[in-house]
Amino acid sequence: MENASTVREGGCLCGRVRFTASGDPVVRAWCHCPSCRHAAGAPVVAWAMYPMDRVRFSAESLSRYESSPGAVRGFCANCGTTLSFEGELIDGLIDLTIASFDDPAQMAPDVHIWGRHRLPWMPVEGAAVIFDGLPEGAPG
Repeated sequence: MENASTVREGGCLCGRVRFTASGDPVVRAWCHCPSCRHAAGAPVVAWAMYPMDRVRFSAESLSRYESSPGAVRGFCANCGTTLSFEGELIDGLIDLTIASFDDPAQMAPDVHIWGRHRLPWMPVEGAAVIFDGLPEGAPG
């Protein structure tokens, strides 16, 4: 059940870009796709997906980069922190990197997506569900 009164905050490493996200995320997922790996310089990226109208960026504006047709990644132009993903695939929604929240310990991912791209040395622990791509019926 969604808690509409929950407001979570986060931002980039240098503090120039800050955000607030209201309510609970639609889903929290580990993404193993090559595009996310390259954008973050990490073997996997943890995302929290929200309806766009529940996310606000403050301080300096988010810089945006079209990483592929129909996919835009948001980051801080000063320190380079990866902060968001928007795309035609998830129209009306925005992913925020869980590690950029002020309290990421409260945002454990529930599923793994694009598992077919998981690096063989990247462990998958716990009971999280692993999808080869996006789950059937996924938002977008």
